[in-house]
Amino acid sequence: MLVLLPPSEGKAAGGSGAPLKPESLSLPGLAPARAAVLEELVALCGAGEDTAAREVLGLSEGLRGEVAKNAELRTAAARPAGEVYTGVLYDALDLAGLTPQARKLADDALLVFSGLWGAVRVTDRIPSYRCSMGVKLPGLGALGAYWRGPMAEVLPRTAGEGLVLDLRSSAYASAWKPKGEVAGRTATVRVLHAQIVDGVEKRSVVSHFNKATKGRMVRDLLLAGAVPAGPAELVEALRDLGYTVEAEAPAKAGKAWPLDVVVSQIH
Repeated sequence: MLVLLPPSEGKAAGGSGAPLKPESLSLPGLAPARAAVLEELVALCGAGEDTAAREVLGLSEGLRGEVAKNAELRTAAARPAGEVYTGVLYDALDLAGLTPQARKLADDALLVFSGLWGAVRVTDRIPSYRCSMGVKLPGLGALGAYWRGPMAEVLPRTAGEGLVLDLRSSAYASAWKPKGEVAGRTATVRVLHAQIVDGVEKRSVVSHFNKATKGRMVRDLLLAGAVPAGPAELVEALRDLGYTVEAEAPAKAGKAWPLDVVVSQIH
């Protein structure tokens, strides 16, 4: 099982650990692309005038400290990506609170997409940074498009032969779209909020709180030791865990399975 996650905009400080060792990161096939993004980002943010960098990165005046942080990426303290990424999804996932068996499964299964690194395992040691997939660097261009080539070379092998559970937001999904046989064993998830209004059920797409639901869902799968072989088995596993899941196999082979997880409460 491979679980594709988005990163978080907010990130924990790097602490006092050793700096980044690019050669130690997982998915070594992405190394040349990572080096190019890192070089341009550090140069952009270390130019001495942060206005241009903030404009490129889409940062407000209040976030100018993020520019200085990017300028020091090569020497800043690094820590496991699972500790660096914070926010609603990662709070709900609570990697630190998993059992040893569930944590081992998480280390093997979780892959976090990144505008800077392409994709990393939660065990990869990285510094805190600010560079979303929606950024367009002056030299490399739009990162979503930039990463498609390297990802197409590396990710099909990384996906192995089991389920690919794609929980990424649209910006990060643009960097790699499973195709062919891999797509056929890929499941995407939409979270719907069901409410009874005047005796009639109304459903709406959950935005902010869909991250919490996805984080809890992954956590529950990990704690249960569930390793579904494909989308159909995932539906069964989630229903066994108490989730209301609606799914229908795609009409054509080589298409991802869209799953709706229906919740009556959002939190």
